[in-house]
Parts: sequence; structure tokens; C-alpha cells
Amino acid sequence: MPRVKSSRSNPSKSPAPQGKSGFVRIISGQWRGRKLPVKDVEGLRPTTDRVKETIFNWLAPHIRGTRCLDLFAGSGGLGLEALSRYAEQVTLIEMDKGAADQIKKNLAALGSSQGQVIQSDAVSWLQGPATPFDLVFLDPPFRRELLPQVCELLEQRGWLAPDALIYLEREKEMADLALPASWQLLKDKQAGQVCYQLYLRDTKNDAAV
Repeated sequence: MPRVKSSRSNPSKSPAPQGKSGFVRIISGQWRGRKLPVKDVEGLRPTTDRVKETIFNWLAPHIRGTRCLDLFAGSGGLGLEALSRYAEQVTLIEMDKGAADQIKKNLAALGSSQGQVIQSDAVSWLQGPATPFDLVFLDPPFRRELLPQVCELLEQRGWLAPDALIYLEREKEMADLALPASWQLLKDKQAGQVCYQLYLRDTKNDAAV
């Protein structure tokens, strides 16, 4: 899988409102411009178009042909965007039944068979049998302290390919987040109260330390 350079710094496309109206927009790829309904669920916080565009600019050379995990799928916006950009397969984990069912409907509307939606608690699901993923999206509900446990499970239970990319979105005030030693920070930005980062799992360097 290509490495990222380190840096700190289906029905017709009918118009539909965004944001509070309950729609998510696909930015690019085979379904560019499609707007898909989002289930109204308390605490659901779809990644904004501005942030999503930055994320997928980072990932543009690496999406095609990858196996992706969208662990806190919510609206499904990140996983669907990856599929639109020709990811090989995307597994979307969502605890809320209504939200999970809506993602399934959106996949059907897009005519995609490459997306698998699983209604489950993310922590419980990660404790099951593991298959390695090339790219993982981590955008959990804020202020529930889920990231430390989830990151440890991903690393320790075999969910990550040797050079996997991990996208992480978290609240600005979450400081001193302990991450696996093999995760190398590649990109780091902030939008308002949200921090978003891209990591590379670099097991070669970790083994050499």
C-alpha cells in the first residue's frame, strides 16, 4: 500500500438541503453530488463537508482498492465517500438501529454491494474475530472517552494491516490521548472545536525501537 508523506502542518441528483435537514452529500467519485438522507438520531454528528474534503484530499492516492472500516458510522458519510472513490470494500459499524437501517437503504439506493452494515456496539464488535483493514475511520461520539479503548483493541486484536492508515476525529479539549506506539502522525488539523488527524501504522519503526 502506498505510504503518505509525513506532514504536520442513484436515483437522479435532485437538489436537497443539508445540515439540519438530514442529508449527507458525497463530494467526489462515482456518486459525486449525491445527497442521501440521514436518520435523525440524538448525538449523531456527521463530518462537515469542509472537513471531509480535507480528509479525502489526504487520502486521495490511497483509497482505490482498499478495505475500509468505518467504526462509528453514524450517517455513513465517511464510508460512503470511500466507496464512491472506489474502495474495494467498506464495513460500517453503527450501534443505533435506525441509523444502521438508513445506511443500508442508502447503499441500496446507490446500487452498491461493497458496503456491509453491522448494527453493533463498536467496543463489543472489536472483541470478536479480526480481519485486517487498510484504512480505519474513527469518529466516535464526543465526550464518552471511547478512543483510548478502541485504539488499543484495533492495535492489539489484529484489525490493522501492517501499513494501515487511521483517520481520527476528536474534540479539541481531549489532550494527552494515549495511542499505540506504532501509530505515526502524518496530518493534523483543527476546525472550530474539532481536531482531525491521520496516522500511519508503522510497525517496522516500532519494532526497531
